[in-house]
Amino acid sequence: MREDIELNDRAKTIEDQLVDKFETVYDPEIGLDIYNLGLIYKVDLAEDGHCKVVITFTEIACGCIDTLPKDLIDALSQLDEITKVSVEVVWSPAWKMTRISRLGRAMLGISVR
Repeated sequence: MREDIELNDRAKTIEDQLVDKFETVYDPEIGLDIYNLGLIYKVDLAEDGHCKVVITFTEIACGCIDTLPKDLIDALSQLDEITKVSVEVVWSPAWKMTRISRLGRAMLGISVR
């Protein structure tokens, strides 16, 4: 899991599965998944299986604001450990291009120095 994503202890136990699901949810305008794009800030998985994910978007006018949270809920709901998903969208801290992973930068053709 990326170091810039905060996970509680229960979420850490399934972090590989979470990453697999995050990588299936794409920002359609950019063509990169939300994990490598750096849109995920925090994941909390409660004992009862309720998973709360805190995300942001690249900009307030992002065309996927209405669809991406639903796509994320659908993806995470496929995991046996998760019974419910809620997505909180935040604007602070603001997303920056530096949040794009090294792999994401390579996929987008951005210098990966």
